[in-house]
Amino acid sequence: MLINETKERTWHGPVKLADSFFKRFRGLMLVKNINYALVFILPAETKANASIHMFFMLSDIDVIWLDSARRVVDFKTARRWRLYAPKGPAKYIIEGPVGLIKTLDVEEGDLISWSPSEEKKKAVPVKVSLPDGLSFEKGTNGMALTESVREVRVESR
Repeated sequence: MLINETKERTWHGPVKLADSFFKRFRGLMLVKNINYALVFILPAETKANASIHMFFMLSDIDVIWLDSARRVVDFKTARRWRLYAPKGPAKYIIEGPVGLIKTLDVEEGDLISWSPSEEKKKAVPVKVSLPDGLSFEKGTNGMALTESVREVRVESR
C-alpha cells in the first residue's frame, strides 16, 4: 500500500521493494500487466543515481521521485524507450501502473510512505512417509484428500 500522508490518499495495490543491486537493475523491465508498485531504495541521494531508462519496458508507468525525507521531488508518466531524470536529488523512486499519480493526487513536496506486501515463499518439496497401504501412484488405491492425517483410514484388502 502507498500513502500520500499530506493529502490522506491511499493506493491499495501490492508494493514490492527493489533494495538490492539486482532488483534495481531488473526493475519493471519485461513485466507484462504491471499491477504493483516497485519502490527503489537507492544507495545515495543524488540526481544521477535516480535517473531511469524505459528501455525494454512493455508499457508506460507512473514514476515518483522522493528525497531522503520521503518528500516528492518530481513525478511523471514515463513513456517507453525514453530516459528520465528527476528535477532534484532523490533517495527513493516509486514505479507503478499508470494512474498511480492520479490516485495518490501527487504534488511536489507531498510526503509519501509505503507498506510492502508480504511475498509468498516458494514451496520446498519434502519426502513424507505414508502409512502402509497409501500411495500417490495412479490408480493403486481410492485415496481422497483429507484435512489431517488423523482422518486417513487404511482399509485392508
